[in-house]
Amino acid sequence: MTEATEIRYDEGPYHRARLGFICVANAGLTEGDLFAMRPPGVGLSITRVRMRADCTIDNLAGMDADLDAAMATLFPHRDDMDVLCYNCTAGSFVIGENRIIERMQSGRSGMRATTLLSGTVAALRAVGASRIAIATAYTDDINELEADYFRHSGFDVVNIAGLGLLKDIDMNRIAPDYLADFAKSVNRPDADAVFISCGALRSTPIVEQLEQELDKPVIGSNQASMWNCLRLAGIDDRMEGFGRLFRL
Repeated sequence: MTEATEIRYDEGPYHRARLGFICVANAGLTEGDLFAMRPPGVGLSITRVRMRADCTIDNLAGMDADLDAAMATLFPHRDDMDVLCYNCTAGSFVIGENRIIERMQSGRSGMRATTLLSGTVAALRAVGASRIAIATAYTDDINELEADYFRHSGFDVVNIAGLGLLKDIDMNRIAPDYLADFAKSVNRPDADAVFISCGALRSTPIVEQLEQELDKPVIGSNQASMWNCLRLAGIDDRMEGFGRLFRL
């Protein structure tokens, strides 16, 4: 390079937005879901927060101690991340979404902080739902906390039922057609929408077909999270194949 040559810069590969996600240590399909829904020009960066193997209230709460270490791995010395999301449904209401958001936002000016749970609330409101049926991967004690959270957020939980699973690897292996049938069994005629709760379940590929069969909105954890992060970053692309939420 000669002295007369000046370095030339452009807007970079992700000129539209850069999104960061903090995922559970054993999460096995989050990346695939998120990248499937990624519009051109949007960058995704993902890190992990430590959690013990079983999805229990105590182990979900234990992630709180390692959040700072996980956040420190996502561009600690850059200022070009638009949105940072804690991508665990149950962890959000066990630890407390306001606590998580405050910690993620601290010291990062110009960046929006959110959680998967916040994205779900935004998604349910966007589709006009006030009465919801919730199909989860979880045990009954976690389901009780989740139902309480949504009731306190202004929703009428007309039904909630879980698969009683403890490990991410088992959640990942639930067959999509079985998951669809389970969601249908949890649905109620008076529900405005069905929420399939847990980012470890393969809900993203079945949302579109399930909506056609139930004739109502269906929200999945990773679907809601990605949609919310895109909208917070100012990306309003309408996309097919991921349910009516992505067409709003």
